[in-house]
Amino acid sequence: MQLIKKLLSLPQFIYFCIPILVISILFFFHDLPINAVEITDIDFIGQATLPKNITFQKTLIGGLSGITYDPKKNLYYVISDDRGKKAPARFYTLKIDLSKGKLANGGVVPVSVTTLLNENGQKLPSGETDTEGIALTSKDTVFISSEGDANQLINPFIKEFLLSSGKEITTLPIPQKFLPDKNGKQGIRNNLAFESLTITPNEKKLFTATENALIQDGSEAKANTSSPCRILQYNLLTKQLEKEFLYQTEPVAPLLDITKHFTSGLPDLLAVDNRGNFLSLERSFTGLGFYIALFQVSLEEADDIHNIDSIKQADIKNIKPVQKKLLLDLRKLDVLLDNIEGLTFGSKLPDGQPSLILISDNNFNSLQRTQILAFKLKMESRLIRLLRRLVPPNFKR
Repeated sequence: MQLIKKLLSLPQFIYFCIPILVISILFFFHDLPINAVEITDIDFIGQATLPKNITFQKTLIGGLSGITYDPKKNLYYVISDDRGKKAPARFYTLKIDLSKGKLANGGVVPVSVTTLLNENGQKLPSGETDTEGIALTSKDTVFISSEGDANQLINPFIKEFLLSSGKEITTLPIPQKFLPDKNGKQGIRNNLAFESLTITPNEKKLFTATENALIQDGSEAKANTSSPCRILQYNLLTKQLEKEFLYQTEPVAPLLDITKHFTSGLPDLLAVDNRGNFLSLERSFTGLGFYIALFQVSLEEADDIHNIDSIKQADIKNIKPVQKKLLLDLRKLDVLLDNIEGLTFGSKLPDGQPSLILISDNNFNSLQRTQILAFKLKMESRLIRLLRRLVPPNFKR
């Protein structure tokens, strides 16, 4: 009886009721932004490199530009950006062993290759695709994005394919302003289009982004100069484009740019929740090594620009871009970085924490590597963070 009286003392009772009150409010207002997820910590847990010139089922493995994870089968699907020169357009299935809580050489093994087929069951024509992004659905299908070829006036695409056969079943519409034209005054820049692809956990939305600005939107990324990219939001129930958002890449300074070859852009996005929060991957070749960075991104306060055909003409200063916060500059790792282009959440680690996997595109270049990096993440919803602040320390024991 004395214990009950102590527990029901006014201060303790108030502290006990606050979390219950918050949860009750959120139950009725479950769409509030407080349900958004944030990454609060990230730790590097190892890397693996595929052997050079590795072949599998008579195909050369390389150009691995996008990756997605299948939790039901504990497998990863990885798209190759080979334009049909080494083998027809295809994706690989990999096993990545994180069972010991880390990744090491030998921990990545190819298990199958799937050739992409059009809706008539034919292989995609050589030279007409540049497949870069891949995202899995729970229906045993994958969406795949292609950059097309702006120089040849070949349009980009976002299509859905069956996992079992690789056959195309759905095509999402691409707005006219993204399509290249013969005058070179609008549309995607060559090799700077839809590299990224991600689907929200509830599978209601699909997102992709241009790697650099559309021609009519502004400059491509240059040394010390950012580029205004567009994030595209599709409704997967209606298969229609709903919104677009402005994403500014980081201005990157070249380091001993002896080759005078500088490239920079946004190669991938990863949805972390259903509230418009992402991880973004930015990659730059700076003349001496790669700048690779992970950012946390929020659409919460960004303007919808899908009705704006030209950012440059609309005046970029009047547009609210997505919010970005640097999560990790990979140059701080004790790792020689290659051309990292893809990222995905991976399997749960032995301690129950989620993993993050990054993969590089070796460009079928003998001087580059297919590199896989693994990280351990700590993720929390804003609700959990709020409750931790509201509940006193003596209630956490």
